[in-house]
Amino acid sequence: MGLKSFLSKPFAAYVVKKQNEWVENPSYAQDKVFNHLIEVGKTTAFGKDHHFGDIKNYEDFKKHVPVVDYEQLRPYIDRIIKGENDILWRGKPTYFAKTSGTTSGAKYIPLTKDSIPNHINSARNAMLNYVNETGKSKFLDKKLIFLSGSPILDTSGNILTGRLSGIVNHHVPGYLRRNQMPSYDTNCIEDWEIKLEHIIDETLSQDMSLISGIPPWVQMYFDRIQERTGKSIKEVFPNFEMFIYGGVNFEPYRKKLYDSIGKDIPSIELFPASEGFFAFQDSQEEEGLLLQLDSGIFYEFIPSEEYFDDNPTRLRIEDVEIGKNYALIINSNAGLWGYSIGDTVKFVSKDPYRLIVSGRIKHYISAFGEHVIGEEVEKTMKYTLEQFPEVKITEFSVAPQVNPTDGLPYHEWLISYESAPNNPEEFALTLDHKLRELNTYYDDLITGNICRTLVITALQRDAFQLYMKSIGKLGGQNKVPRLSNDRKIADLISEWKK
Repeated sequence: MGLKSFLSKPFAAYVVKKQNEWVENPSYAQDKVFNHLIEVGKTTAFGKDHHFGDIKNYEDFKKHVPVVDYEQLRPYIDRIIKGENDILWRGKPTYFAKTSGTTSGAKYIPLTKDSIPNHINSARNAMLNYVNETGKSKFLDKKLIFLSGSPILDTSGNILTGRLSGIVNHHVPGYLRRNQMPSYDTNCIEDWEIKLEHIIDETLSQDMSLISGIPPWVQMYFDRIQERTGKSIKEVFPNFEMFIYGGVNFEPYRKKLYDSIGKDIPSIELFPASEGFFAFQDSQEEEGLLLQLDSGIFYEFIPSEEYFDDNPTRLRIEDVEIGKNYALIINSNAGLWGYSIGDTVKFVSKDPYRLIVSGRIKHYISAFGEHVIGEEVEKTMKYTLEQFPEVKITEFSVAPQVNPTDGLPYHEWLISYESAPNNPEEFALTLDHKLRELNTYYDDLITGNICRTLVITALQRDAFQLYMKSIGKLGGQNKVPRLSNDRKIADLISEWKK
């Protein structure tokens, strides 16, 4: 046992002990965060505009602070870029995390000196929870690869700016940096396909034990290794024993990924975003991700069916219910106030507060009032793949076809197969039946002959990669929406039909 793995065990025990203090007192932990945020927020331009001096409790807060998206917060961001201090949080942000916007081009999400530990410590603590629960720590002594964006930073208004994964790369703890791969120079390569070949060059001969990244891009890494070597991943990396992922639901990728590896290995799921690191898988035995309640973020929850109402219900952590979908709203020491991150979550436990990411509030299909959400199509695909073990998929996305050239409208499932079903018609019907079971409104559409059963469009194996490359978003933290309420993505990606 190496020094890192040896020392990690007492450190993991200490971290989990401290974690349990707020896990056992969740409301107190959130009250403490809330009071600190309001106290600091009073001195900011946002706080003065929204009467933070009059806020004594959460009810006051809801009266003064509206739920906003990036566009509504953007005037304050623009003031920061112009050089003003104390706008959303004290002083100026240390970084801007640059992300793709949906209506306004790039978004610039502030990261402050106070908020950076949330991103760094949460990722660290996810691994330490695993060490503490399982006693396994040898993977820390070997090589670790983090598939991420470039760490090269630009400036916006004299504030360092880059992708979140690139920013975090500058804060990897020293005890892990010597094990970290790929090299800094390789990580700086912007073109994903060129970068991937360099990563393989550097890692192929290494004793790799941990791989972290978004599943479709990790799968691309595995595919290229197998093309080069003709071997399974476990043959190339015999000590590979930990997979860490986030950003998408793992289930549609699980079978193919583990088939590529040649064995099942433990995994840790994370829930990070540019706006904050919200939750991580703290147990290999329990479902869900532990919500970080003491990490500089005060959470609010809006029942997803009320999200687009003029005056939706806003709830604190103690008021949520298990099994109900909520839009996640955050207030943070990065200076985000009443900020809707766009994700929906569902709690699977309240002791402790564990959740799953159930979808995106704006990623749904309701062309006919059915309001199919991401969680439902993910569950539908997972169930159907279990019924057809010969099928492996690379990626999929779903969109409505409202005006077909003939026949009734339908939902189109665009699927890239690694190996296609032996009976495509039965596969499609199984998908359709499961979705009807999960969504009664969709079932009513089929039963009432308003829509016909879903239609599968088979795409080339690498269709989604080619699509992402065509729009300049191949690799890194980018991902294709699982479902859309229009045809923009579907019509473009159909160019790569099988």
